[in-house]
Amino acid sequence: MFDFIINNLEILSVYFNKLSVLPHTLILISLIMVPLLVVVAYYTYAERKIIASMQGRLGPNVVGPKGLLQPFADGVKLFFKEIIIPADSNKFLFLLAPVITFTVAFAAWAVIPFDSVMVLSDINAGLLYILAMTSLGIYGIIIAGWASNSKYALLGAMRSASLIIAYEIAMGFSLVGVIMVSGSLNLGDIVSVQEGTIFNWLWLPLFPLFIIYFIAGVAETNRAPFDVAEGESELVAGFHVEYSGMGFAVFFIAEYANMILISALTALLFFGGWLSPFNIDSLGNFEINDYLSYTLLFFINDGIHWFIIKTFFFMFCFIWFRATFPRYRYDQIMRLGWKILIPITLIWIFVEMLFIYYKVEPWFA
Repeated sequence: MFDFIINNLEILSVYFNKLSVLPHTLILISLIMVPLLVVVAYYTYAERKIIASMQGRLGPNVVGPKGLLQPFADGVKLFFKEIIIPADSNKFLFLLAPVITFTVAFAAWAVIPFDSVMVLSDINAGLLYILAMTSLGIYGIIIAGWASNSKYALLGAMRSASLIIAYEIAMGFSLVGVIMVSGSLNLGDIVSVQEGTIFNWLWLPLFPLFIIYFIAGVAETNRAPFDVAEGESELVAGFHVEYSGMGFAVFFIAEYANMILISALTALLFFGGWLSPFNIDSLGNFEINDYLSYTLLFFINDGIHWFIIKTFFFMFCFIWFRATFPRYRYDQIMRLGWKILIPITLIWIFVEMLFIYYKVEPWFA
């Protein structure tokens, strides 16, 4: 049975590779986009259920069994709501802003490797491309705030811009440490450097940079406790206060897609991506003679399932932070970014440089 499935997959792969470039690429994009949109939809459901559990509430439980159809109900509601454009706004830029934010959030997934072969575009400068795409997201927010012709929206956009600039620098310096170890900007090569056990992954030698990278990622996605750009007690809803219907929904989808992207990048850069935490060679030789052994070997070995598990863990951390920490004041966020995180990254890059120069084992030998 197992051989039959493998043979049929190989036949499908041959036909798939014979397709012309455009249909081939469109199919690959669909295979990334459709599951990602489903994950975004159910990420909102998971967030509401997990936070409700932490706070002793029920969460969504009416639409469908256990509330499982709630994301679709929300999507239908937003789709049919009227899109109201403020009278004195710049209508073209007002409609363009969510498109920019959405496009940039999903374009970054073009270079994300799901395992050693599953990647849409395996470019050598993949990490640089990711930085470029995530940096462009701020343009959608600034344009939305300015084009809305609202003081609340403009203040939210300015807050978001200053926050992203501060934390983008800390995030960039964190990635410099990863590049120094791996010697490559290719995400697949960065994962390959981490082969071995859990102690070979880069979270251990680059622990301060890993913590700073994830904190900067939370800040860049405007999530609690860094959500001053959307502080409802001060700015009503921040930069998207004038958006309704699908305009608001597109910003909402882009935010959650960025959260998933940061979680996936953290798994790839610091936790070995699709690599197993177990060293297969240390398990010794054993006979595979039944379905249970096949299943066990599949789960122990490297594969996309490990990448998904690690990504889901960091996605849970985003929810956990929101339910745990109160919102920082704006001045506290700026002080944390400029006076604490950036200096720590610079110091650790210097320490890492000394480790590499003097070949400190086991990571830099």
